[in-house]
Amino acid sequence: MGKTTQKPRKGMAEATPWRSVPCPMPRLTSLVLSLLLAVAGLAAQDRTFTVMAYNVENLFDADEVSLYADFPATGDSPHRWTPEKLSRKLSSIIAVLKSVDNGKGPDILVLNEIEVDHTPDSTVGIAEFVAQHRGTNYRKLLRSDMSPALRGAPAEAWLAKALEDEGLVGYRLVLGEVQDVTKESIRNVVLSRFPIRSTRQHRTLDSRAIVETRLDLGGRSLYVFANHWKSGAGSPVSERTRMQNAAVLRERLDEILGESPNAEIIVAGDLNAHYNQSLRYPYMPETAIDDVLRAQGDPWKLRAAGGADLYNLWYDVEPKDRRTDEFRGEWGTLMHIVISRGLADGKGLEYVGGSFGAIALPGVNVQASNGLPWSWTNYGPGAGLSDHLPIIARFRVVPAEEESGENPLKRPKVDATRPEPSFSPTLDRKSLRSAETVAAMGDEALATAMGEAFRIEGVLEGGRNVRVKVGERTYPIYVPDDNLAQAVRALPAGSAVNWIGRLGFHRGDLQFIVERPEWIRKAR
Repeated sequence: MGKTTQKPRKGMAEATPWRSVPCPMPRLTSLVLSLLLAVAGLAAQDRTFTVMAYNVENLFDADEVSLYADFPATGDSPHRWTPEKLSRKLSSIIAVLKSVDNGKGPDILVLNEIEVDHTPDSTVGIAEFVAQHRGTNYRKLLRSDMSPALRGAPAEAWLAKALEDEGLVGYRLVLGEVQDVTKESIRNVVLSRFPIRSTRQHRTLDSRAIVETRLDLGGRSLYVFANHWKSGAGSPVSERTRMQNAAVLRERLDEILGESPNAEIIVAGDLNAHYNQSLRYPYMPETAIDDVLRAQGDPWKLRAAGGADLYNLWYDVEPKDRRTDEFRGEWGTLMHIVISRGLADGKGLEYVGGSFGAIALPGVNVQASNGLPWSWTNYGPGAGLSDHLPIIARFRVVPAEEESGENPLKRPKVDATRPEPSFSPTLDRKSLRSAETVAAMGDEALATAMGEAFRIEGVLEGGRNVRVKVGERTYPIYVPDDNLAQAVRALPAGSAVNWIGRLGFHRGDLQFIVERPEWIRKAR
């Protein structure tokens, strides 16, 4: 598998306006002062900092251009992306960020799925954009009657504006490189409150460019790699592409570790593979995360001569708590923070043992009814946030007098052989709303109800495309499991049913998704 690594273009290695500079402040002196205070505060107080990785599920701008057919930006569809929906989504992202460190937010932030600007000719610089509109809140600016200049602002400019308006300041930002704006829709972004020494971009096959940033933490270098590998975790074909993505990253890590075996490195983002990919999909002879990247979970191998050089922080969490995303009734771990041995050697910069985990805020990024990631829906006014939960980890600067060489990772390696179900097998049907209530819902209620499990009491309409009549309306039924779908299609038309299904849309029409066998039973 070949590697296509892009060296920094002229002007990219160091700070350029909002490609790798802090959120704008009223004066440059204020900017410099804020950075000095941030570093001084780190050294003088608890010497800790927080890293977050978050796939925010398509944070698009308002320029009315979209490369996704199922993400319309023009027309009169109730699923159209609008400025008001961008405002709502930004507000939810900010709420998640402010849940960290008493409202201060993470110090280093890796974001996936920030839209590429498809109207670059209309775009002003990020610093200029924020400065022009300082004093007017982003929510007020994001209205349907926006000027062409406002509509032309890229997603990262709106993100920067929202951050400043909400008091989350001091960030420097690095954007993932794009080769073809007509084909690439989303990219990776890194935000850091620490000075950026250099950046590099690493192109990958059929995936987003990996963004490398080298940060300065009081004279120490911390490498952060933002990743978003090829999707399709259970697909062997996609896994081959992910192996190439991982090979690009692994080659660069080998270069760094070859020069400095204890270099301090964080690999973060949506790898679209589970921490136990080989066990979860035994039909895959090789996997990107296990065999190519070689991210593993035995802390003692980090100290062995010729042993491992990477540790996946999912192993620092109880197996039942390893969850960031949900698919077909099962929890997954597509989001990752992987650290090098240098962050677990008791010297310099160090991972704080036991600090890793996912952030779940009911009513913000998880549905209050079921605790699952609240995926964004464009329907009506829009609702939810992302189909992934963000993950965080805390690190600290170890004073020279406290350097011990002790490994902060104490948990023994434990692999979960089976994924955790996202719904309890004994789900109480009586606690669920009736599917009959859906017919009377307005746009806001429908948007909020997307992904919620309902009690389906009705009459089955036969045929290959299964439909159920509930009250006066008929809904398609989607059964993801092929064997279960075959059994459902074999049921005679006219059968009374008492099922459970999650509300969703398919090609603009409402449907119910039946994910588990125990959700189907005959009506009494």
